[in-house]
Amino acid sequence: MSIFTILLGGDLVATPRLVRHVSGSRVIAADSGIRHAPSLGLVPELWMGDFDSVSPEQRDGFAGIPVEVFPADKDKTDGELAIDTALARGATRLVLAGAFGGPRADHAFLHLALALSLAEQGVEILLSSGTQEGIPLLPGVSHFDYPAGTLFSVIGFTDLDSLTLDGVKWPLAQRHVPFGSSLTLSNAARGPFTAELGSGRAMLIAHVGEY
Repeated sequence: MSIFTILLGGDLVATPRLVRHVSGSRVIAADSGIRHAPSLGLVPELWMGDFDSVSPEQRDGFAGIPVEVFPADKDKTDGELAIDTALARGATRLVLAGAFGGPRADHAFLHLALALSLAEQGVEILLSSGTQEGIPLLPGVSHFDYPAGTLFSVIGFTDLDSLTLDGVKWPLAQRHVPFGSSLTLSNAARGPFTAELGSGRAMLIAHVGEY
């Protein structure tokens, strides 16, 4: 498995859990996402983007990192370009660090949708801010190792058919969840748990805290 961390411009807390996720991975920074590299102990092999969110001081501070510059007027975000580059370099698992929050809600929503699309293509993917994690939920059985008490939600991007949640505070059995329903918000793990989905697309968002 070839693991790449993509440093994005959203919020990030360098928790021990996130540091473990990215340890030993190859790293590509997208524009202002470079600022997360020191706190995670990472040195990107490439820094790319249009650099419209980077100060001259930041450019000087990371002067030794290879740079690929794109025009501001382009058809893809800096983050998507970085992901494309990682896949071209052989990535089979991606950690999108800094995927949530930040000044651009539109970018954060795009990361969720893009992660689902990549998961459908067979790419293993984790989105993280350090304190929150997102994992695509597609048809089939998924296993989660969160400790008891971890708050999580399942956000449907479509109608969800035959959704089963086992090992959680509020279990479900073969439940139909309409698109836009809040039924699957604010559940809690009892320990390691499973989610089984008959059809549909969803994202599991877990609030992992700062451990």
